[in-house]
Amino acid sequence: MSAVKRTAFRAPQRRVRTARPLARRPRRRADTTHCIWADEDTTLLKRPGMRGLRLQFDYWKAEERLQQERIGHAIVVYGSTRMVAPAEAHALLGEASRALAERPHDARRRRAVAAASRLVKYSVYYRVAREFGRIVGRADRRTRTARLAVITGGGPGIMEAANRGAYESGAPSIGLNIELPREQAPNPYVTPALCFRFHYFAIRKLHLLERAKAAVFFPGGYGTFDELFEVLTLLQTRKIAPLPVILVGEAYWRRAVDFAFLADDGMIDRSDLDLFVYCESAQDIWHAIGGWYAQRRSPPRRSTSRANRPMRE
Repeated sequence: MSAVKRTAFRAPQRRVRTARPLARRPRRRADTTHCIWADEDTTLLKRPGMRGLRLQFDYWKAEERLQQERIGHAIVVYGSTRMVAPAEAHALLGEASRALAERPHDARRRRAVAAASRLVKYSVYYRVAREFGRIVGRADRRTRTARLAVITGGGPGIMEAANRGAYESGAPSIGLNIELPREQAPNPYVTPALCFRFHYFAIRKLHLLERAKAAVFFPGGYGTFDELFEVLTLLQTRKIAPLPVILVGEAYWRRAVDFAFLADDGMIDRSDLDLFVYCESAQDIWHAIGGWYAQRRSPPRRSTSRANRPMRE
């Protein structure tokens, strides 16, 4: 009986399966694009969702360097990239004229002479911008606290001329270059430590004005007009602190923009015409800036007598 019971209640035998060896998988190295620091992952940083970070990088790279160099005040110079120094303009005109003399009826060579003649005409502004850069540079050497600097878009033409003048005076010369479809290299007169390249126009424009004590506009094209009207709009709407705006070359600006018409037709207020003044020479520009600040420092009853006092160099 006991044997039967033992047999009846015997635990069932389990079949033990022998584990099969796992197939050996080839060892692969980790994908290097996912195994790098986040701030070094250019694929990640270029994604649309990272635009906010890119904007901050654009801003802070320049801001930290400007702080390190103690740049506290700047005079911004805008203008055409297509203007050249007088010597270069005359050389180009001479070359074009000689080519035309060989083939007087060649339409292409006639256009080349006309274009070179315009370069000679506008080269006077290159000279004025260069001289003005020197004046600002000499003024910086007398500052003991925050430094005063010429700041431009860092390209050729008027920007090069202003940077060149500051460079020749031994002063800091700032260039804020921008990435464009057509390559625009920084001009050689920008201080190396103060040469910046931006992805975004918005951040570039912000830095151009953030330390600005005056905005000087030479003749130019779409880019110059964009920046001029943005500055005037910011002043008109009081989004930035008041500052003097100088338009260099009254004949050019009066022909290019009929500001009086805008006021006559009520598109702007008459008082908006006081947001800028016209100047012709480098000394005129400097005196206009100084006069603007002298007038603002004057008590109301004495503002007229001190309005034209020039800024001391």
